[in-house]
Amino acid sequence: MEPGPAQRADGAAAPVVELVGVSRRFGAKTALDDVSLAVDRGGISGLIGPNGAGKTTLLRLLTGLLDPSSGSVRILGHEPTRASRALRQRIGLVPSGDRSFYLRISGIENLVFFARMHGLRRRAALAEARRALEEVGLTDAGRRPVGEYSHGMQKRLSVARALLTRPDVMLVDEATHDLDPGGARRVRELVADIAGSGAAVVWATQRLDELRGFADHVVLLSTGTVRFSGSVPDLVAQSVARRYVVRLRNGGLDGEELGAVAERLLAGRGTLTMLGGGSSADYLLSLSPDAVLGEALAALTQGRMDVLTCHEERSEVEEAFLALTGEEEGSER
Repeated sequence: MEPGPAQRADGAAAPVVELVGVSRRFGAKTALDDVSLAVDRGGISGLIGPNGAGKTTLLRLLTGLLDPSSGSVRILGHEPTRASRALRQRIGLVPSGDRSFYLRISGIENLVFFARMHGLRRRAALAEARRALEEVGLTDAGRRPVGEYSHGMQKRLSVARALLTRPDVMLVDEATHDLDPGGARRVRELVADIAGSGAAVVWATQRLDELRGFADHVVLLSTGTVRFSGSVPDLVAQSVARRYVVRLRNGGLDGEELGAVAERLLAGRGTLTMLGGGSSADYLLSLSPDAVLGEALAALTQGRMDVLTCHEERSEVEEAFLALTGEEEGSER
């Protein structure tokens, strides 16, 4: 029997995806430490963090490949490791790699194979495969061998496979890694449409800026612990930009001379590092701790030079990420 929707003791609907105080250890190594996460129906939760943060471990817990060392994991109110076939059919997974398809057979044959593994009869599997291909815009390519698909097409085929059983939960691991901007946007749009139909989505990514206007909620992991949990605007509020790329122009000076004059005008408000040469040059403006950007730019214009453009060296989301993680490096397990 297919499991029904989960409810709290007070009768309210429980989150579709819920982790409470979850820790996971591999011997002496702690991969996750007291992590909590909740995703409601129709919500998109972004999961970010440097390599080694624990993102992959968390997704493995949600798919039921791992048990938590402590804490609880619930998908639709049930423990993933004890899930029935009916429950597993309600969970769609888009893995990070493209090595899970049979390259010599067609896209539709691949989808029919995976649908049959879910227990669908041949006719139903073929119908669902055709529907999923149409939803991701691959109907015309359905009869071609997957080995002829572009990288972006294979990513969309991964989304189609996850859609075969019309899931209530989508777990997406680095779906836009290696994709060009157009391909990445197409995959995000597909997943946003799935969430719009009522599915709960956990979206793990290293592309920080794609969260803006896409994710409802963000969890930032670092060395297995939650460093931030909240909305994208709240994450952005954690950033304090101090470095800007500024383009200056003064027709009578070359790039080095212009930079020297600008440095004197700043009078301790910051430092300039030249990024390009010529009469119009780009500089990296690093503000002093107490300096204000507007005052620094106003000082530059006093030397009869024009400030043509000014933008943050990194996006606000990236600045917040770096501030909260300290640019940690490592390899994730």
